[in-house]
Amino acid sequence: MSEFDYDLFIVGAGSAGVRAGRLAATSGARVAIAEERRVGGTCVLRGCVPKKLLVIGSHFAEDFADAPAYGWTVPTPSFDWPRLIAAKNRELDRLHGIYRRLLSDAGVTVLEGRAKLAGPGRIGLGSRTISAERIIVATGGWPVLPDIPGIGHAITSNEALDLPALPKRLAIVGGGYIAVEFAGLFNALGVEVTLFTRGDLPLRGFDEDVRLTLAEEMAKKGIAIRSRTRVSAIERGGDGTLRLDLVDQDGSAGRAFEADCVLYATGRHPNSRGIGLEETGVAVDELGAIRVDEFSQTSVPGIFALGDVTNRMALTPVALAEARCLIEGLYHGRPRAMDYSLVPSAVFSQPAVATVGLGEAAARQRWGEVDIYVTWFRSLRHTLTGRDEQVMMKLVVKRDDQRVVGCHMVGAEAPEIVQGLAVALTAGATKKDFDATIGIHPTVAEEWVTLREKRPETSL
Repeated sequence: MSEFDYDLFIVGAGSAGVRAGRLAATSGARVAIAEERRVGGTCVLRGCVPKKLLVIGSHFAEDFADAPAYGWTVPTPSFDWPRLIAAKNRELDRLHGIYRRLLSDAGVTVLEGRAKLAGPGRIGLGSRTISAERIIVATGGWPVLPDIPGIGHAITSNEALDLPALPKRLAIVGGGYIAVEFAGLFNALGVEVTLFTRGDLPLRGFDEDVRLTLAEEMAKKGIAIRSRTRVSAIERGGDGTLRLDLVDQDGSAGRAFEADCVLYATGRHPNSRGIGLEETGVAVDELGAIRVDEFSQTSVPGIFALGDVTNRMALTPVALAEARCLIEGLYHGRPRAMDYSLVPSAVFSQPAVATVGLGEAAARQRWGEVDIYVTWFRSLRHTLTGRDEQVMMKLVVKRDDQRVVGCHMVGAEAPEIVQGLAVALTAGATKKDFDATIGIHPTVAEEWVTLREKRPETSL
């Protein structure tokens, strides 16, 4: 009989924890997983899924507006925000139940409560101390708020998903993917949205053509972007209005701004505080991210970490892949390091963004000479609606061997299209392979295989 209560104990039942638990249990390990909230984690309950449902709901506004161009007579539509939120919550309840059943069917013991490391091979859960041969920490991330006066008046993405009513005026602070996604969905639902970002453009780290195109398209839809601006304080007036004190990039005080709601989307930090890491000797970085090696091993033997709490690449499919790599090594004798190259990603902004591989600047820094193919055009859909919305597609090609090393798109259905392109890049496709591929006409996606003219170097 084992000297441990469990072979594997997992702290956190999000995407990484659930995947690791199921794979380990079906491999014959005795597994327990502890969760202080609901099973499912950020993606299922507070991120990807609920946000995407709201984004889908918001798109109907443009669909109704465009319908007459195609011969449809549509009565004046009305929108019920509480009804959408209730439907979203029912779906989250369903998913929570599915995740619990998946764990149970795999033989994983699900424990409710906040688990803390109590030393190598030991976990505290309430008044209990549980022993395990191996421990995985998969506690995810959490939104962070800056330390400024009045920050208690602001909300994060967590609360934005369950607002009791739509505000008339919404200020969003931040320029990352969460900020632009919420800006798009609330704007589409009729909210007056202003986005405050410290940089010149949203989506720092993305290809420059993506950033420029998205900013232009957001502005066309009525989203005001206040760049090179930060908020120094928030104050609530007697009528409930929120006053934002602004500071320009040069440090000069800007004009105050009023809103009914302030959403901060300025980043997420690893959810690692208060779970016994320091006491157990598990090393973390300055943000609280657990330091791991290429096989997800922490500084303490027998303790591993997966997903957003490691701050390697905060994407759900990446967390799932990290879990599979770890369990393959621990229980099947096939240790494998996670490959973080060519991971596709999407931003469910309006219009959407999707990308795989390197942007132009990063590719030039890595390889020097690259060929760039880029196009902007209006999709067939809007030839009748008259809507001034541009699609942008960009190929980054390594010049010496003509391998395609980056695909970037702004436009409707970009995530669905670029997912397929990720397969091509993973397989090592060249520009010649793209050129030899027959397109499907008429589609937006066919442009990927009809790009022929390189962008002149002088236009960079």
